[in-house]
Amino acid sequence: MSILIDETTRVIVQGFTGDKASFHAKEMIAYGTSVVGGVTPGKGGKHHLDRPVFDTVKDAVSATGATASLVFVPPPYCADAIMEAADAGLKLVCVITDGIPAQDMMRVKRYLLRYPKESRTMVVGPNCAGIISAGRAMLGIMPGHIYRRGNIGIVSRSGTLGYEAAAQLNALGLGVTTSVGIGGDPINGSSFLDHLKLFEQDPETEAVVMIGEIGGPQEAEAAKWVSEHMTKPVVGYVAGLTAPKGRRMGHAGAIISAAGDSAAEKAQIMQSYGLSVAPSASELGSTVASVLEDNVTRRVA
Repeated sequence: MSILIDETTRVIVQGFTGDKASFHAKEMIAYGTSVVGGVTPGKGGKHHLDRPVFDTVKDAVSATGATASLVFVPPPYCADAIMEAADAGLKLVCVITDGIPAQDMMRVKRYLLRYPKESRTMVVGPNCAGIISAGRAMLGIMPGHIYRRGNIGIVSRSGTLGYEAAAQLNALGLGVTTSVGIGGDPINGSSFLDHLKLFEQDPETEAVVMIGEIGGPQEAEAAKWVSEHMTKPVVGYVAGLTAPKGRRMGHAGAIISAAGDSAAEKAQIMQSYGLSVAPSASELGSTVASVLEDNVTRRVA
């Protein structure tokens, strides 16, 4: 199994005919993703990449039966695009767009609350690398060739560190069930906790890598939940060990603002809740391998 997407997931691309969306849609199609169409207002009725183009998400969903979308809409219009997708009944919306105003995402979060929790759209991102279920489907901008099919889940605020983890696992002969980039913005659609719950329920996932960054409380909240509810080992890592107080990093959410926000503090919190913490980004794969080996040893004993 995998979480969120697989080869049967019917996907549309919002902002479909733009150059970046076109490039990554081609990559997704080549990977085996079921891209069934796209949306660009004013271009409905045309075809792009041999797929139909629609003026609205509602039209696209009605015609194609899509359940997920990938959003490449420019920042000023992106909040409206997400809310339109929710209104059309999509179960999953993955937002690649960077630079969405925080207040717009606050509006999106409030808007989604009008829907019952069981039918509410799952938003991944914004400012993220996307989602990949290795060997099955890709909804994002990651390099698909580095992801070997396996039994490790990855959830990361940093897209490139998610790639790094997958590449290191691949080099060790280990693979990935699903990798999710939740994005580094201060207000994102879904959190570490949302995806850890899905990995816990996935019978194919045997361990999870959680890659955080300085700034915000998400990692600490997730670590607490892991200690109380997760039956699978979780390997943690926090980027930004050498960042000085108050320093912004590559993501809008990566800001040290309070006690418990620094990388060292977060790593200590993770360890206090029983997570295995990789000492450096170059040791993500080896730490996972060690944790899996320890698990096997305990089972045999």
